[in-house]
Amino acid sequence: MSILKIETYPAPVLKQKAATIENIDDRLRQLAEDMLETMYKAPGVGLAAPQVGESLRLIVADPGEIEKPEPIVLINPQIIAGEGKTAMKEGCLSVPGFTAEVERYQSIVIRAWTPDEKEIELEVHDFPAIVFQHELDHLDGILFIDRISRLKRNIYERKLKKGTLEQD
Repeated sequence: MSILKIETYPAPVLKQKAATIENIDDRLRQLAEDMLETMYKAPGVGLAAPQVGESLRLIVADPGEIEKPEPIVLINPQIIAGEGKTAMKEGCLSVPGFTAEVERYQSIVIRAWTPDEKEIELEVHDFPAIVFQHELDHLDGILFIDRISRLKRNIYERKLKKGTLEQD
């Protein structure tokens, strides 16, 4: 396994719509394992393939309890239902040193494939739902800073240019 380099804003790969995965093979499984290792080391609770420079529709996440890791790998995930509204302060490994409150669905249903080529549906609520929505956004070239006001995004961009962002 390997620790991968995490791309940071404004890397072009973060703004691209990721490609649908046509073939689940050993290379893809290894990428998912490396992404999990990278996510835990960062540390984070989710990571999308574009964040490690791979424009593929692949995410890894572990939004559960820290004492009891339960990693999940989703291939070609899509939200098929969402309801309720919630807002929570979010951060991102690709947008270091900045957090902002983002409105999301409170509950979602995701359809995806697993590394062992099984199609699954997951129903998730609250914090895990936020994590999955955040990661799925990456697959469409959307960062959480794209979901906040232009004023707040401008503040982030000015701090980034000046080098005055504080690392979390």
